[in-house]
Amino acid sequence: MVVIRLARGGAKKRPFYNIVATDSRSARDGRFIERVGFYNPVAAEGDVKFRVASDRLSYWSGVGAQLSPTVARLVKQFGGQDAVAAAGAASAPQAAAGKAPKAS
Repeated sequence: MVVIRLARGGAKKRPFYNIVATDSRSARDGRFIERVGFYNPVAAEGDVKFRVASDRLSYWSGVGAQLSPTVARLVKQFGGQDAVAAAGAASAPQAAAGKAPKAS
């Protein structure tokens, strides 16, 4: 299963997290499919603290990827209405992908 979660980077006592789409069996900082954004919890006043490609987030949610609880919280906290809608699309992947039910 594909999950969208945080991968830690940065130096000791200076965390930096990449938001990545990865296989759930991979290690936290291991191999990933695609980098979707980043989160810098120790960013200075003028620096960007959180950035996510909402189109890629909605794509991965549409194909069935699950957001980790932390990523879902960050998207809701920092993202706009579009990002929140994309995070909510993870619960209904077929509706987000635009697939219609088969006619018999």
